[in-house]
Amino acid sequence: MDPIEQLLENEAAYAEKFPGEAPHLPEMKVAVVSCMDCRIDVETMLGVDPGQIHVIRNAGGLVTSDTIRTLTASQRSLGTKYVMLIQHTDCGMSKTDDEAFLAELEKDTGQRPTWKPGGFKDVRESVRNDMKKLLDSPFVGGTVRGFVLDVKTARLEEVTL
Repeated sequence: MDPIEQLLENEAAYAEKFPGEAPHLPEMKVAVVSCMDCRIDVETMLGVDPGQIHVIRNAGGLVTSDTIRTLTASQRSLGTKYVMLIQHTDCGMSKTDDEAFLAELEKDTGQRPTWKPGGFKDVRESVRNDMKKLLDSPFVGGTVRGFVLDVKTARLEEVTL
């Protein structure tokens, strides 16, 4: 079966038991930025239900211009005041060489993207750098805290500047 068809079947079963609309505004006033890695289930890990937090995911859980755009909307339009940045051990982006990635894309497509993949070597340093980006942004406010998730133990380690 086509995997999207399977997901649509799953959604139909979910809709049959749907408890009703969750709150529109995140009750805990927290926006979490995390990696898209399929090993990470942010809501389950943090023990929250729909309507309690915003979750923003991308490759590496990195702070990009789009992350800042999304956090700005979360804070300005939907009332979040806290940012929890979560990156993790054994991340694919920690094994990504930006230049090689871009060269391969250019070779395959004939075009070089204007964005960078965001490869990094040290996840704690990546969290620190991204925390600084958020704290330096004129658009993002509130409390910013950074963490590294150990994918082998599911434990969060706080990273400070």
